[in-house]
Amino acid sequence: MGTPIDIDGHSLSLTIRRSRTARHLALRLSPSGDAVVVSAPPHVSDADLIAFARSKGDWVSRQLSRAPDRILFEPGARVPFSGRLYEIVPVAGGTRAVRLDPEHDRLLVAGRPEHVADQIRGWMRARARERLVDRVSLYCRTLGTSFNHLSLRDTRSRWGSCASSGRLSFSWRLIMAPAPVLDYVAAHEVAHLVEFNHSPRFWALVRDLVGDVQEAKAWLRTEGPGLHRIG
Repeated sequence: MGTPIDIDGHSLSLTIRRSRTARHLALRLSPSGDAVVVSAPPHVSDADLIAFARSKGDWVSRQLSRAPDRILFEPGARVPFSGRLYEIVPVAGGTRAVRLDPEHDRLLVAGRPEHVADQIRGWMRARARERLVDRVSLYCRTLGTSFNHLSLRDTRSRWGSCASSGRLSFSWRLIMAPAPVLDYVAAHEVAHLVEFNHSPRFWALVRDLVGDVQEAKAWLRTEGPGLHRIG
């Protein structure tokens, strides 16, 4: 968790990352627009880093003014699911808290209005787990390997990761992206179970699983950051 900080009137979260390889202080804004990250050499104090972040108020304000507005999980909002936009519509009763109405491009949500955001977030996480477990299992069978555990997180810096122990982790927000993008990330991490590198053999394995990867990689570069501004 970051440290709360006010920068030029913006309430943000500050994360400090120290590195022996860092030569200078550097500040960046998170894709979600609600946090700043300061990178620094090990010897710089927290107080100096906080002062440095606050000194960049003009830059932070300019970046935030250029960023698209945040889209909340609330009635009337249009949010993506598997690459398609759906309008959030509250409904009375119902046996399921959240369900898709693809015919009318609606995401129907039952229950109290104050619970809408949590219900949608939980529903999307569940759908993300279903899809990722299905894809990962298929790709593991194809490559003759296996995974030990699959977890979902709300990571900002990466869409997926693979540990040498066979533990896979993914951003639940992938379920908002087009299905081929989620499939690419799943294939990428499964390929790491066989080749723990980014060698030509690694990329050949990924292409064996999902075909061409350039379109999915380009989508993540251009559209991926916007997923962090949803919800």
